[in-house]
Amino acid sequence: MIGASRGALAAGRENLESLTDSTAVDAVRLGEELSAVTALLDREVSLRRVLTDPARSGQDKAGLVASLLAGQVSGETVDLVSGLVRSRWSGSRDLVDATEQLAAYAEVIAADRAGALDDVEDELFRFGRVVAGSPELRSALSEPKAGTAAKAELVRSLLGGRANPATVRLVVSLVSHPRGRSLDQGLESYSRLAASRRGRVVALVTTAVPLSDGQRQRLAGALGRLYGRQVHLNIDIDPEVLGGVKVQIGDEIIDGTVASRLEGARQGLEG
Repeated sequence: MIGASRGALAAGRENLESLTDSTAVDAVRLGEELSAVTALLDREVSLRRVLTDPARSGQDKAGLVASLLAGQVSGETVDLVSGLVRSRWSGSRDLVDATEQLAAYAEVIAADRAGALDDVEDELFRFGRVVAGSPELRSALSEPKAGTAAKAELVRSLLGGRANPATVRLVVSLVSHPRGRSLDQGLESYSRLAASRRGRVVALVTTAVPLSDGQRQRLAGALGRLYGRQVHLNIDIDPEVLGGVKVQIGDEIIDGTVASRLEGARQGLEG
């Protein structure tokens, strides 16, 4: 998102965090209801255009939201969506993206409250690795012709009882309503949301062999000092790197693997 939309999303996240500071608010229910609102806005193009029309007053748009959603979702969800439509948006699709992101963030908050956020982060990453290694599973979960109910049931059969309920709900939501994203992109976006809850960044670390607990701690500490923030490590084992470590944080890659050095030497010889 850019411009006005980025500011509107940030305000929405602040509202969600303030609302869920109260333990009386059910963050899981908020996430489910915001997902339903996302589906509505994604489906009803004319509605989202009206709700992002800069020529209409924020109060008018908030009143429309209240009339549509009252009695269908909780008052907290109505308040959150009303706050979103009072903001200015660079494009109508941005409102849908923001509502979807807040739905996922509500799940993250619920997991954090339950002391399970680390588990959710790790489970999302591990599920992504399983999908990456199985073209058949990727196809079953991504094929547009496959029914939404069948894909959701497949996720539940794979993760149910093995993963945190928040992880299951997030992945079910992603495969049911990908909205143009690949499964990899969706899982990565959820991982970033989980990390941002604690003000940290995610590093994808590729090594030839598993790291010991001490090695993990030292690497996380070194990266934390480098980036000025706490770093959460996702470890991917790949024997082809031969030795050393490759670290990717966002678009930045620190490659200290043997395979990389050998490739550099080969290119130097060829040059």
